[in-house]
Amino acid sequence: MSPHPRPTPPADSRGTRAALIFALTAERLSIHYEHGQWLTEAQGASFIADWLRRSERTLPLAERRQLSALSDGLARQIADSLSREAGLYTTHEMMEALDPNYDSELARSMMDECARLLNAE
Repeated sequence: MSPHPRPTPPADSRGTRAALIFALTAERLSIHYEHGQWLTEAQGASFIADWLRRSERTLPLAERRQLSALSDGLARQIADSLSREAGLYTTHEMMEALDPNYDSELARSMMDECARLLNAE
C-alpha cells in the first residue's frame, strides 16, 4: 500500500472521460439486457453527474450529454453486433471491470474503444 493516495484526476481529463463512457456503456447494456430498455441521453447524463459527485467533481451538462451520447452509440453497437449470450458476457466483464482490482482483456479492449471514441470527437 502506498503511503500517499493517488490524486483523483480532473473530471475533464481524457482518462476520466473515457472511464465515464466505459462505465455508462456497461450500465446501459446491463439495463438493456435485464429490462429491455435503453437509458435516454438525459438519464445517462444524470448517472455521470451522480458518479462524479461521489468524488466531488463535476462536468458541464453539455459535456455530460456528449459522453452519454457516445456511450449510447457504443452500447447499441455492441448489442447489435453480438448474440444475446455474447452481449451478456461482455456486459458482465465490463461491470466487473468497474472494480479497479479486476483485470480483463475484454474490458481493456473496450476501454481502448472508449478512448478512440473520444479521439474521434
